[in-house]
Amino acid sequence: MNSEAEKFAGVDGAKGAWVVASFDGTTLTWRGCSSVADVLEHTTDCARVGVDMPLSLPASGYRISELEAKKFLGPARSSIFHTPVLDVLAAESYPDACAVSRRITGKAISKQTWHILPSVEAWRSASFDPDKYVEVHPECSFRAMSPTTSFASKKTGRGVGQRMAALERWSEHIDLADLPLGPAVDDFLDAAAAAWSARRFHLGEHRVFGTADRSDRIVA
Repeated sequence: MNSEAEKFAGVDGAKGAWVVASFDGTTLTWRGCSSVADVLEHTTDCARVGVDMPLSLPASGYRISELEAKKFLGPARSSIFHTPVLDVLAAESYPDACAVSRRITGKAISKQTWHILPSVEAWRSASFDPDKYVEVHPECSFRAMSPTTSFASKKTGRGVGQRMAALERWSEHIDLADLPLGPAVDDFLDAAAAAWSARRFHLGEHRVFGTADRSDRIVA
């Protein structure tokens, strides 16, 4: 397997749209996409794609993958919020979604979770190869990428610098000359980390949180 001749990508949500980081073996580049369909078209030629979005939803309770990922992150565990149960997707308002979640799990969902539900549904409604598109959590990716680094928040200059330094040890060249308008800095960083994990998954070097199959799995 010549992984350096293959292309990998990472996907992160960006204010109702998506940012895709692509890695061709030497250079890391980014592109903005307006829909999941656009993402799938742009990543057709990729061997694997990491997606920072829940690709499986539990019928009840919490996913094992998220519980294990939280334990792995330790003090940074708050960067992972629990995926809602499947029935929440049918709710028409935030109060309704909280009521459904409380009935099934005993707890409401956060406003952050409510706001990503359209993106979750967009992936659930899309037709894609589940063996090619894998769920990742960028903070787990960065921790696996640079385990000795005590990462500051990605919203801070120090945090951005730490993550760029980690990415530069992986990619020979990071092309920042033509970044798409709209996404924030952390969206670009998270998409790049997702691409890193996608390549690791392809090579069989990845870490698994949850189950080995895709029913409840996050890879890093």
